[in-house]
Amino acid sequence: MPNQAVTNAGDSQISNLATPVNSAGIVKAFISGLPAYRQGLSAGRRGLEVGMAHGYLLVGPFTLLGPQRNTANAHVAGLLASIGLVVILTACLSLYASVKPGPPLTSVAVAKVPTELSTQNGWNEFTGMFLLGGAGGAVFAWLLLSNIPMLNSLAPF
Repeated sequence: MPNQAVTNAGDSQISNLATPVNSAGIVKAFISGLPAYRQGLSAGRRGLEVGMAHGYLLVGPFTLLGPQRNTANAHVAGLLASIGLVVILTACLSLYASVKPGPPLTSVAVAKVPTELSTQNGWNEFTGMFLLGGAGGAVFAWLLLSNIPMLNSLAPF
């Protein structure tokens, strides 16, 4: 990688600096593919995708590292803890929506920032679908974890 310096990519008072990391093509492509920045998605679809990812990924740590980790109920405890955290995150998103967020700031890494989340209604739609996606993702992960012996018998590797 060539030796690049940090340069001002606009107004430096809003921390919009171009670094070798955030101005690299691969980083721009990755960030542009995330649901928050992908073009053509509604606020609800963004919330559903983000919620599913959060719910799905939270079950494992709560199941394996939670206080019920060595019991027969570890999977259920992980599911309930994940859904509880998704509900708390949904409450935080609702609080953020209530302050009427302004338009999103442009960034070095994202060429065009979507405006679906610049209104209170957009955030409310995002929040509702986040809750649905988060709970659904947690239930799907729980189903997979609870049925590992059956899944292994279907495709023994």
